[in-house]
Amino acid sequence: MTQFRLPANSRYDARTGRHHPAPAGATRVRRFRIYRSDPDSPANPRIDTFDVDLDRCGPMVLDALIKIKNEMDSTVTFRRSCREGICGSCSMNIDGVNTLACTQPIESIKGAVKVFPLPHLPVVKDLVPDLTKFYAQYAAVEPWLKAPAPPPAHGERRQAPSDQEKIDRPSACILCACCSASCPSFWWNSDRFLGPAALLASYRWIVDTRDGARGERLGELDEAFKLYRCHTILNCVEACPKDLNPARAISDIKRRILERDE
Repeated sequence: MTQFRLPANSRYDARTGRHHPAPAGATRVRRFRIYRSDPDSPANPRIDTFDVDLDRCGPMVLDALIKIKNEMDSTVTFRRSCREGICGSCSMNIDGVNTLACTQPIESIKGAVKVFPLPHLPVVKDLVPDLTKFYAQYAAVEPWLKAPAPPPAHGERRQAPSDQEKIDRPSACILCACCSASCPSFWWNSDRFLGPAALLASYRWIVDTRDGARGERLGELDEAFKLYRCHTILNCVEACPKDLNPARAISDIKRRILERDE
């Protein structure tokens, strides 16, 4: 029988975790269980427990993480920047869901708040995943304008509002990687399958009326792994914190390739 096992030193050991109690007198306490991993250490990852006084904490999970780092354990490592759901830096797996820590309310989670890095990605440290391959897939679709001619004398390539609406939602992607990290095809074939985020980025340029490389872009995607490893599981739609629909964009790319070949 085939056995699938995690690599050495990747399984976390809950028994070695450390407990950080709330300050004395705290009355509204919420427990956070946070994944801790240091690749420079020979020890397996662990789960540390932090009891946070919510009366002295902001409402979002990111507020709690910042409080934990500032007041309880300065070695807790995570990415963050805008705190407004715009930059995508604080993407992580919270209570089993890929989302942004800055837009995830603590009160909407029942029981202990379980915080892990995005799944199926190498971990740099603690809650920081290695996104090298994710960004390489994004760069592979050449996400920039390929105009057929220089801009007109007035300096702008004008576009009708109806055409701009076609790229409005795909352009809202913040490259947080929540969708790709939720996609089984990306888990197993991330070296060849572009993943929902990169394909959504490609779609944004395919439907842009100012771009002159639609046929070239479709031709590049017409390959068994780059595009067709998407099996429309729709995990990407559920995971997107910006309410985008990468699966619909991927389906439209497939339709355009089919119509081009007919």
